[in-house]
Amino acid sequence: MNSRVAIVTGGGSGIGAAIARRLAADGLAVAVFDLNGATAEETAASIAAGGDKSLGLAVDVTDAAAIQAGVECVRGRPVILVNNAGMTPHGPFLEITTDMWNRSLEINLTSAFHCCQAVLPGMIEEGWGRIVNISSSSINTGPPQLASYVAAKSGVVGLTKVLAREFGPRGITVNTIPPGFIDTPMLRQSEKGGLMRVEEQESVTPVGRIGRPEDIAAACAFLVRDEAGYITGQVIGVNGGRNT
Repeated sequence: MNSRVAIVTGGGSGIGAAIARRLAADGLAVAVFDLNGATAEETAASIAAGGDKSLGLAVDVTDAAAIQAGVECVRGRPVILVNNAGMTPHGPFLEITTDMWNRSLEINLTSAFHCCQAVLPGMIEEGWGRIVNISSSSINTGPPQLASYVAAKSGVVGLTKVLAREFGPRGITVNTIPPGFIDTPMLRQSEKGGLMRVEEQESVTPVGRIGRPEDIAAACAFLVRDEAGYITGQVIGVNGGRNT
């Protein structure tokens, strides 16, 4: 895999950073895209410090032109894409404005559309590609006050299945990982806001703990390998048994 290049969006922190580090450790050159250029560079620097190849770029994944510019900055042709960028807006359904709804869809769903359109032509030319879309286990439970987020992440699953069917004959696989309850900065922020308690979630998770970003990274690392070439269009739950 040493000659292959991967792009990880939202790779400046949390799950995205863990995925970027794992893919680099597995021999890939990794481009880290994040709206926050400083955190993207920090992740890339931590990878480079270990002797692996990485590049951190400030990229707004809601902007198709910015994504294309980012792809053009990457040395080599990206044949692996992990659409991880996202945000989790909370709020009562009747208080969601049209602007809030559209913003959530732009970040959580349309960004994946833009990124896939930017890299798929190169994958087709190579006759090989791997796309992993990070969705959410909330699509199974429909938690209150997450209407725009759940709707967007449900769309990610639908997009995954369509692309898998459309581009499978070209040697490209497309799968989605809906993470369960994962210990990230975003999760801890939600806890501070009183939306939930981590200890309570641990008690209802069959494996007895909440997930770590590295748990998602491990599943992602498998799906982008040659050995996973017969797996496409699948929803690979990583949730400690919370959803079966």
